[in-house]
Amino acid sequence: MLYAKELKALKRAGRYRTREVVNNDILDFASNDYLGLSHNKELHTSTCQELSQLPLHSSKASLLVNGYHQIHQDFERALCEANGFEEGVILGSGFNANIALIEALVRKGDALFMDEKYHASGVLASNLRHVEVHFFAHNDMQELKNLFLKFPHAKRKIVAVEGIYSMDGDIVNPDVFEICKRDDTVLIVDEAHSSGVIGDNLMGVYDFYNIKIQPNHIKMGTLGKAYGSFGAFILASEHIVEYLINRAKPIIYATSLSLYDTLLAHNSLKYIVQNKEELKTEIKLRQKIIYEELGIKMDALIAPILIDDNKKVIEMKRELYENGFAIGAIRQPTVPKAIIRVIARVGQSSDELRVLCQKISTIMIK
Repeated sequence: MLYAKELKALKRAGRYRTREVVNNDILDFASNDYLGLSHNKELHTSTCQELSQLPLHSSKASLLVNGYHQIHQDFERALCEANGFEEGVILGSGFNANIALIEALVRKGDALFMDEKYHASGVLASNLRHVEVHFFAHNDMQELKNLFLKFPHAKRKIVAVEGIYSMDGDIVNPDVFEICKRDDTVLIVDEAHSSGVIGDNLMGVYDFYNIKIQPNHIKMGTLGKAYGSFGAFILASEHIVEYLINRAKPIIYATSLSLYDTLLAHNSLKYIVQNKEELKTEIKLRQKIIYEELGIKMDALIAPILIDDNKKVIEMKRELYENGFAIGAIRQPTVPKAIIRVIARVGQSSDELRVLCQKISTIMIK
């Protein structure tokens, strides 16, 4: 076996991973289906009915080779209207979106400044040979300012942050918007875990902080989380989107997003807009329960519980699973220290969430 030693080392360190088929009888507090829309049969049924009226059901090609359909354009325009951006483009996944942004936007002579807790997809893209990257301490805007001063001759500066950080669950420091108010700075905000969850209109951190959209602003969001579908979107100025369509390889060379996923996400967007007050009430209730039971203040719907023991988080995950609850057991290298991650999904009832929190407290006391 070519990699037997490496696999043995992963098992010994408590970092070995396996795929587990979803058990739908277990209460889901592990997935990123924040609003429970993956279980909304009305959205699924209406999407299938709409799709069945069309002459085809597959996108068939890339966006630039006869694979750009009216369904794609309609959704992009709806996203722009809901978020206040000029232009947008949809693509296969959030992972691909980060690769597309960083691979295309950071040119020779530019400098990329990335939060140290940015998603692995962005970190991977920063390893490309032509990318000059500088990491700054998580949410530390003073260090970002210092880095700007340290590299004044960069042709362009590109800053990459997340709206809500996927493991810590905390929100981006709003000072980043002011720091990036300069002609040679591009600001990428990965809103995978904030779009659909925070803000007066549930559109994410731009909405939450009431940020006036500027030509240098870029918003990336995913469709496989709050939107209950699959894929991703990039919103920006018309100029930047035009450039990405011409230079970003994951856009140019990949088959365009499936028509079903696009249409389902569009219907989910309509649902979020139409039901935002009810959804915000449910989100606030879950934030209240997490604080009351576990003492954790959530900016969104992610509750990380530090355990700092790889084997113990797996044991806790198994014990909770046996009691009917699925939660996340996150280990290195995804996080510096092992955590239990609870997603306080609107898709599960508030009473179920409270019972889970009480069981977690009991286990931790033991």
